[in-house]
Amino acid sequence: MAKYKVTPRMHEIRKQQGIETSKELAEKAGVTEPTISRFDSQKRYDIDVLVSVSKALNVSIEELFHIEKNKETDQ
Repeated sequence: MAKYKVTPRMHEIRKQQGIETSKELAEKAGVTEPTISRFDSQKRYDIDVLVSVSKALNVSIEELFHIEKNKETDQ
């Protein structure tokens, strides 16, 4: 079991910043729209994509995720 539960926040941050569509963010980040669309369903991320998206949204890579300790491994 994983030590941490990691939930992507990219779409939440995008909307807070007024970026309406995944296509708009993809253009701003210099990645493809499918890359943005798959962000929430991925388990592993390419560092280049993480850096590009974090720079486009002006947040740290860590801020792209809600990270909490997994209660089942917290002993």
